[in-house]
Amino acid sequence: MTTRLYEHADFLLHEVPEGHPERPDRLRALNLALEHPNFARLERVEAPRASEDAVLLAHTEEHLWHVMRGMPEEDGDIRRIAEDTYGSAGTLQAAFRAIGGAMAAVDAVITGKADNAFVAARPPGHHAGRAKTAGFCLFNNVAIAAAHARAAHGVERIAIIDWDVHHGDGTQDIIWNDAHTLFASLHEAPLYPFTGTMEETGGANNVINAPLSAGATGDQFREAFRDRIQRRFHDFGPDLILISAGFDAHHRDRVSHINLTGEDFDWATGRVMEIAEDRGHNRVVSLLEGGYDLEGLAESAGLHISRLIRG
Repeated sequence: MTTRLYEHADFLLHEVPEGHPERPDRLRALNLALEHPNFARLERVEAPRASEDAVLLAHTEEHLWHVMRGMPEEDGDIRRIAEDTYGSAGTLQAAFRAIGGAMAAVDAVITGKADNAFVAARPPGHHAGRAKTAGFCLFNNVAIAAAHARAAHGVERIAIIDWDVHHGDGTQDIIWNDAHTLFASLHEAPLYPFTGTMEETGGANNVINAPLSAGATGDQFREAFRDRIQRRFHDFGPDLILISAGFDAHHRDRVSHINLTGEDFDWATGRVMEIAEDRGHNRVVSLLEGGYDLEGLAESAGLHISRLIRG
């Protein structure tokens, strides 16, 4: 197995106010964990910068210009873009690198240059809707990656699994009527953004929501995955699987009330890879979303990436 890690120093340029959970230290903690010899087999690649037009694969032109106009130009200036979402002079550079890394990772697994890939980028994206900025997210990296796979490579059937503790409402919004994209979300409910009920099934019966109650354990997480998601993914037969890999359901993370461990994320990664292997292609691209406790993030993302490497 060949696993690519897409990274770039520009992801640290996205600055947020002091005390904000989505801070540059998240990537510093992950990078420190990835210095371990267990990750020596990672093929490390700098994420390219996407063009502004790439945003239009999943967002309106008005949304693109709204975000761009809202960014400050002076170093050290931080501006509120939405209720809990901020921008700085380096934010657009980071955001376009995040999109570029996601698209390049898709290119790599589709063309056989890598079996799978992890994009260690920020800002995250899964709350960004077609015309909405929210939840620390400006542009929806995973939805853009899916649209790119279809437009550039003709990939027909794409499955997206989101195990961030917050429902991926932006991704659901963008793919709602797309019968060739299956979206599944495992998340705590009720919790921000207060969407993702089991009754939300998509305009083409292409959405699976598996809400978990506060206090849920790894056993309940695994049961929901097996009962609500695994068979549907097998039956759907995806040609590419994308993961919105949030790690804020870790028991250390104070933004949620779910009690997962790194081993639970390792297990879920293994199940996703089994589905990809059954399809005969092993095409998995994982994109970092949430995860705000530095120790919990490093543990969980490290085990997730280790599983990608081991196959």
